[in-house]
Amino acid sequence: MTGPERDGLAALADLRVVELGVWVAAPSASALLADWGADVIKVEPPVGDPMRHAFGSLGIGKDFPNPAFAQDNRGKRSVVLDLRDPADRDRLEELLATADVFLSNLRPDALDALDLEPASTVARHPRLVYCSVSGYGLRGPDRNRPAYDIGAFWARSGLSVQLADSEGVPLNARGGIGDHISGLAALAGLLAAVLEQRHTGRGRVVEVSLLRTGTYVLGWDLSLQATLGKVARAEARHSNQTPLMNSYRTADGRWFFFTGLEADRHIANVCRALSRPDLLSDPRFADAAAIRRNRTEVIAVLDEIIAEKVLDVWAERFDREGVWWAPAQGPADVLEDPQLAANDGFLQARDTASGETLRSVNGPVSFSDLPLRPAPPAPRLGQHTDEVFSELARDARQGGAVSPERGPGPAGPGR
Repeated sequence: MTGPERDGLAALADLRVVELGVWVAAPSASALLADWGADVIKVEPPVGDPMRHAFGSLGIGKDFPNPAFAQDNRGKRSVVLDLRDPADRDRLEELLATADVFLSNLRPDALDALDLEPASTVARHPRLVYCSVSGYGLRGPDRNRPAYDIGAFWARSGLSVQLADSEGVPLNARGGIGDHISGLAALAGLLAAVLEQRHTGRGRVVEVSLLRTGTYVLGWDLSLQATLGKVARAEARHSNQTPLMNSYRTADGRWFFFTGLEADRHIANVCRALSRPDLLSDPRFADAAAIRRNRTEVIAVLDEIIAEKVLDVWAERFDREGVWWAPAQGPADVLEDPQLAANDGFLQARDTASGETLRSVNGPVSFSDLPLRPAPPAPRLGQHTDEVFSELARDARQGGAVSPERGPGPAGPGR
């Protein structure tokens, strides 16, 4: 297999991933693989991944610098195929014959219509790891139900109800969160299957759904419900049962959280930082049980004290007294957070055509001895179609292609 030269992990340098993905869940998983050194080929219809057009109302064009598309598609190669055309379907099969991984989040019925049903595709390409990311799974009455993450991950999993506001209105979450978490699940599953593939020479189907990922994220509450028949809902801030795990607003209108889960351990430090050691002799603050029992009054007292000073003053006092806390930051604050800067939280995605760069969110994983470098750009639509199929033709002439009917033996992952 040939592909672009790229920095990354040596173990992924010869990993070819074919992505038939749209929007976020599958593309985010393969973007991390591209970050880490894999050759990711993104197969798009002639109109492109709809994510290219997602922010047109904000004046952002269909290509770079669409920041959301750039984050989840940087470093890939784009190939345009019209899979309604039998000739292009054959070209996809030719591409899959050279791939280690096929990753898709098209609905199961759409994949069936393209003759890309998972089990039959792996039967044609026995070495292929086929990772399906769906809304509701590959079986059951709702396998083909349309699903963005707000529906399958947040609403149906129970998350939005458990995070409802004090009036019981379910949480309407920010976009992409459930997709990115599901993308991480897909990444873990397909890499485990690749490890097995390299040991046995055989592929398999890996299934991930937004619904299953959401229920895993809510696993504590669901386990309590299954065991006890009930579970607590999210609480209003003014009556939080754990006042030292609660949010508070300072004199300059900024918010922070105390993170003192063990109230007995943390209350003395909090009282010292607030210059209110007298509270330690107040029976409402005597211990964790008293704080919980008198939580509404405790929170009201803390609210009144904390509202007297700005956050910077409290931050210095909290740190001096060993109080566990964290600022509740908005996106602009996060972009300037020195802790993220010190730990490679962001990177520069470059556009080789224009020379422009875009600050982009880095993946959540770093590797020692793998320095942070500017990321390759998200591809223009169809930018690499000729390049990729020229490589396949050259490899076929040189005898390097793997036929659909066979894969390498268990001795190694040869291609």
